[in-house]
Amino acid sequence: MYVILVYDICGDEGGQRVLNKTFKICKKYLNHIQNSVFEGEISEPQILNLKYELNKYIRKDIDSVILFKSRNERWLKKEFWANVEDKTDNFL
Repeated sequence: MYVILVYDICGDEGGQRVLNKTFKICKKYLNHIQNSVFEGEISEPQILNLKYELNKYIRKDIDSVILFKSRNERWLKKEFWANVEDKTDNFL
């Protein structure tokens, strides 16, 4: 299954710790494409693991995580309207 995950972490006193943990967990399962946005192919069991790990840190009353699911990447049309960051540009 192809997914896009976005999150919004409240910038309060404990927010930076939650933000760091959320980023690291998402990076284990998906490709980081922009600030708080990740995408990639992932199985249902992996989604359950991802959700389980994130639930340890996400504060349900002030933080937000949204997972968009699609059967396959080919069913999703992406358009880049501005700067397209090349994730390979930092290779030597």
